[in-house]
Amino acid sequence: MAWDWESKESKLHKKKNVSFNTGMARMGDLGKRKVKVLDESTDNNVSFFQKAEQVPEASDDSDEGSSFSDDEGEDSSSQDEEYVDEDDSEDDDSEDDSDSDEEKNDDQIEEVLDTVTQNDEYEYDSSDEEDVRNTIGNIPVEWYDDYEHIGYDVEGRKLIKPNHGDALDEFLQKADDPNYWRTVKNKLTGQKVVLSESDVRAIQRIQASTHPDGSEGLYAPWVDFFSNEVMNMPVTGRPPDKRSFIPSKWERQRVGQMVHALKMGWMKPRGEIRKLKLTQDPNAPSLDLWKEDNEPDITKRYRMHIPAPKEPLPGHAESYNPPEEYLFDEQEEAKWEAQEPEERRINFKPQKFSAYRSVPKYSQFVNERFSRLLDLYMAARQRKMKMNVNPEDLIPKRPDKKDLQPYPTREGMIYKGHTDMVRSISPDPSGQWLASGSDDGTVKLWEVGTGRCMTTLKFAGKVTYVSWNPNPAINLLAAVVGPTVILLNPGLVDKLVCSNTDSTLDKYEDDGDTAGKKSFVEWSTFDVLDQEKGLRIQVVHAKDVVQFTWHTKGDYFATVQQDGSKSQAVLIHQLSRRQTQAPFSKPKGLVQRVIFHPVHPYFFVATQQHIRIYNLVKQELHKKLQANCKYISSIDIHPGGDNIIIGSYDSRLCWFDLDLSTKPYQTLKYHKKALRQVAFHKHYPLFASASDDGSVIVSHGKVYSDQLLNPLIVTVKVLRGHKTTNHISVLDCKFHPTQPWIFSSGADSTIRLYV
Repeated sequence: MAWDWESKESKLHKKKNVSFNTGMARMGDLGKRKVKVLDESTDNNVSFFQKAEQVPEASDDSDEGSSFSDDEGEDSSSQDEEYVDEDDSEDDDSEDDSDSDEEKNDDQIEEVLDTVTQNDEYEYDSSDEEDVRNTIGNIPVEWYDDYEHIGYDVEGRKLIKPNHGDALDEFLQKADDPNYWRTVKNKLTGQKVVLSESDVRAIQRIQASTHPDGSEGLYAPWVDFFSNEVMNMPVTGRPPDKRSFIPSKWERQRVGQMVHALKMGWMKPRGEIRKLKLTQDPNAPSLDLWKEDNEPDITKRYRMHIPAPKEPLPGHAESYNPPEEYLFDEQEEAKWEAQEPEERRINFKPQKFSAYRSVPKYSQFVNERFSRLLDLYMAARQRKMKMNVNPEDLIPKRPDKKDLQPYPTREGMIYKGHTDMVRSISPDPSGQWLASGSDDGTVKLWEVGTGRCMTTLKFAGKVTYVSWNPNPAINLLAAVVGPTVILLNPGLVDKLVCSNTDSTLDKYEDDGDTAGKKSFVEWSTFDVLDQEKGLRIQVVHAKDVVQFTWHTKGDYFATVQQDGSKSQAVLIHQLSRRQTQAPFSKPKGLVQRVIFHPVHPYFFVATQQHIRIYNLVKQELHKKLQANCKYISSIDIHPGGDNIIIGSYDSRLCWFDLDLSTKPYQTLKYHKKALRQVAFHKHYPLFASASDDGSVIVSHGKVYSDQLLNPLIVTVKVLRGHKTTNHISVLDCKFHPTQPWIFSSGADSTIRLYV
């Protein structure tokens, strides 16, 4: 008789009293766990229900003859399907008649289930995933310490704990197993788990109170989307041409010609050419005496084809009805006929016809065609290789401005007090005080940090130059007023330094040796009243002094007089001996600026277009530099002594590497008007230039100790703030001796500090 599956499973549920959600849902779960056992015992991959179906068929051979079948359309091996009992709509008589057969089939199913569940489930569990089953419920796992099992399975049977051995086995395993130290016990299942390398590292990080996954990838890189930096735009904003991403029409035609030549047999692949070379006898005589290579002519023709140059298109002069301005007059026609054919601008005379049909045949057509063909045949042509260069690659790579800090970026303070243009400024060696000289005839001493004017000294004329003595042991300031150089002690620093300054100046004693010698200047001291104001010594020259510079040690200073072509144009003075000498009998050129070398006994003299370097010990010319500019206005030397910069009135700044060449290493032309002053920083790799365009440009100038590396020159900041007065703006600029700050003075009678 037919087997009623759903009603049978309902009875099986009642008989075993197992907590299934529905009858076949839990049976499907059990079939999921045990179907691998049936696969191990039989070679055929048969599902659990197909295996159970064979049991009633075996009893059919003996005496019952019943069949075990499923409902149509049902998947007997489904593990997730939930079966629901149908309504008992069948007749009671048919159910009573099949009770006896169903009891027998029930016993047979139980036998199959017992056979399936006899084996240990851990023996056939081949899953690599972690066992996360809850076999004990919501109770402490310590309750199973005294029992041999841990929890129960789906059918309510005990799950036996794995055998771990006694203390002796534990000791032997500890000695033999290299992974014993990383083996832990799973409390939920009782199994031993070997920790991986990642697990061990995570535990070590937790013990060290760090992140379990490590510090890699914890913090994403910061992207400064909202920045004050201006993006560098490309050279051109034009979108790429269409031809840059579309295949070339000419390449397609060339490939088509080569394919056609291959089909016709005119051109052969390289493999066939190589085979022909192997088959040919290398000692066989060649019939082509002028042949230079073994490449086929047809291949060379397609590979090295050079198209003929195109003739220019005809213009208005070649028209049959040209405009009047293209027609020759009598003078032009006579001049054209008198010229040789090679000298003529055009090789025909423009003519005018009333209609196109009136134009006669061109008489020189055959001659011109012959000349054209002769030129193509005789003239040697060469293929030009076209280079595809990215415009961005032509721009030199410059470092980021953030990597070049510190440098002055903004205006920090304005010093106001002068009533006329401030021609010169100079900070003292400590960086605490600032001296300024103006056309209003005053020298003002400022406190850098507060901007307060500490002292004002009034003179009879314009103050054209001020400069502090670079020796920090003395406090001495030099001011140039017309032809007089005045040395004064401001008395702003420590009293010990001020007294040391006066004692140094008082050490001089006139021994009378200079009485008979010719003196270029007049040395004198001030009276008592003037000394109370701070005035100490004055050096009177024959003409106005246009420049003043100190030696690094502070004992020597040099001056340049206005008439720079005579022997007294450049004078070198010694403060300790009160002596003056003229190093040049007649300077070559009009002297503009002079400066001492910071280390070696070299003296730099800048004329209008050249810089001459003299050795003061040997008293000879050491080197001559060519400035490549019209009129030199300022000069400064790097603290290392191997590089100098000059500014000129033609808006150029030239950097010279004395070890490299006598010509400028680099010429910068970023100012629009004349340069008034250039300056190096003593400690930072910075240099600046001041111009009449109202700007002070600060640049990064890194000089490497390695002789193989060239200096790195990068413009970093343009500082503005001074106003232009009578076409004059910034007159002087000086760096702070210790900080990356810069002072500037201008024609607007202000001094500005940029930090």
